[in-house]
Amino acid sequence: MAFITKVAPVISVAALAVSSAAFAQDGEPYFDGPYISGTIGLETVKDGGGDRIIFDTDQDGTFNDDVLTVADADAFSPGFCAGRPIAATPGCRGNTDNEGYSVRVGYDQQMGDGPFVAGVLIEGAKPGVEEFTTGFSTTPASYTFQRELDWTINARARLGVAPGAGRVLFYGTGGVGYARIERAFTTSNGANSFTPSDNNDWQFGWQAGGGAEIMLTRNLGIGLEYLFSSYNDDEYTVAVGQGTAPDTNPFLLESGGTDLRLSNDRFDYHALRASVNLRF
Repeated sequence: MAFITKVAPVISVAALAVSSAAFAQDGEPYFDGPYISGTIGLETVKDGGGDRIIFDTDQDGTFNDDVLTVADADAFSPGFCAGRPIAATPGCRGNTDNEGYSVRVGYDQQMGDGPFVAGVLIEGAKPGVEEFTTGFSTTPASYTFQRELDWTINARARLGVAPGAGRVLFYGTGGVGYARIERAFTTSNGANSFTPSDNNDWQFGWQAGGGAEIMLTRNLGIGLEYLFSSYNDDEYTVAVGQGTAPDTNPFLLESGGTDLRLSNDRFDYHALRASVNLRF
């Protein structure tokens, strides 16, 4: 009994200390300090229905020419479509949309005693998007440009608000990126020669979006984010030569060769991501 009488005050003091520490911790902001997170998302290429292949038939570096036959007719009158060709005549399968992954490290700072939060992050990502643009000639033949985002490295700022108890953060984000783009060209034309340039290249771009995070515990949270990304892509060309084609070949009539490239010099895509976030 005496033992209990002596120990009871100690237990009471310890319980008070634990309670006070827990209260102090509960008063700290949730979104303050460093964190690491991983994401998985569904990614889709921006609608490229208006994309086409453009031509430089006089090889002066300006892609504003039409490929004309000896009868002065448009050799690409069948048109263009977004996707991979079904055959040598007009008709395409759509672009490839897949899941993408990313890992990021960041730091958030609660702004004073208010609900506003500012932060920065660096992210490495493996996107899951491919884009195809196909043109069809009167031969008939198909000509397809393919490009795929291999890796991206991005740096973004974000500004948000964590209202009420501060367990949920709503934010906007934006910044710059650097992407490795893989490119390829295929054709059913077996007569001319085709020489691509810059098959793989790193290009700069930008990102913008927004999202929300909720903290399940002091250290573990989940989130949902939308992100639009746009990267420059204006350096890939394909030089068409004679090969076994006759001199009357439309690609050869004006200057003995033609350069091809995409009309759209941006690689744009949308991403909807789910994240798991570990805060320290």
